[in-house]
Amino acid sequence: MNKYALFTLAFLCTAALTAQQRPYPTFDDAEKFKKSVTCVVMEDDPFSFYNAEIKAAVNKYWKATPVKFITVEEFNVMRNDPAWSFLVLTITNFSNDKSGSTYDFLNLLLGADVDELDQMPEFCAIPLCFSGAPEEEYSYKLGLIIRFMEYHAGLVMKNPTLSALRYLKYYNKNVPEIRDKTILVRQADLAPEVKTPEKIASYYPYKVRIVDEDEIIRAIEEKQEDILIVHKVGPEGVKQTGTCMKTLIGTDDAIMYYYDSHLVDSKNASGLLVTDFRRLARF
Repeated sequence: MNKYALFTLAFLCTAALTAQQRPYPTFDDAEKFKKSVTCVVMEDDPFSFYNAEIKAAVNKYWKATPVKFITVEEFNVMRNDPAWSFLVLTITNFSNDKSGSTYDFLNLLLGADVDELDQMPEFCAIPLCFSGAPEEEYSYKLGLIIRFMEYHAGLVMKNPTLSALRYLKYYNKNVPEIRDKTILVRQADLAPEVKTPEKIASYYPYKVRIVDEDEIIRAIEEKQEDILIVHKVGPEGVKQTGTCMKTLIGTDDAIMYYYDSHLVDSKNASGLLVTDFRRLARF
């Protein structure tokens, strides 16, 4: 993964870091995490749509640890104590992305007696949206994202020596299983070359359905079996540039089955590309 900068949406602090240098949880960190209380850092805005959505998702799905909802001010005081872990919203940008675009991430961190946010052990990080995008772009998927983060943290705690878990591409080992499942995708998350079922079938001859958000919501809430939803994070609009990140996550098991990213340009739109479907079909 490329170098990126990380800072919280509430301007808790700023830092430049390289993913490889971010402290990866040790066995000791894993034991501390198991005993921690996970604090969900809420935005300062009392009318924040994010606050309501993250609180509902965590209350419904987070089972790994006890939960506490805290303010940004409380986070600044508590983040040095490993008795606490944190779900915190951050902004990230990538050094290979010359557009200067930024992305909202949800990070799962363990408290540590360190000076900078980028020195706290990270159990999971997943992109939510292109910064500035409406929260509605991802809020209906937050429950599934929380379930995935809990699953991922569980893997890290069981095997903190497996450094491949640092990166979401670890889950590409699950790609061969995708052809036995059905992919649900919004048309807005597809590149123009694959905007119809017929075009998709030219490159991926397995089950894909183009659906609206309501059908994705039902699949997530019902934990429908053998269904994968597309979680795409990237710039919107014809003239936008930046990084597009694409994941496939199971609604029944909350496991990630695919992750990839690309730079958006005149030849590569923000969405699943022909190359993605070819890659999925090749395994």
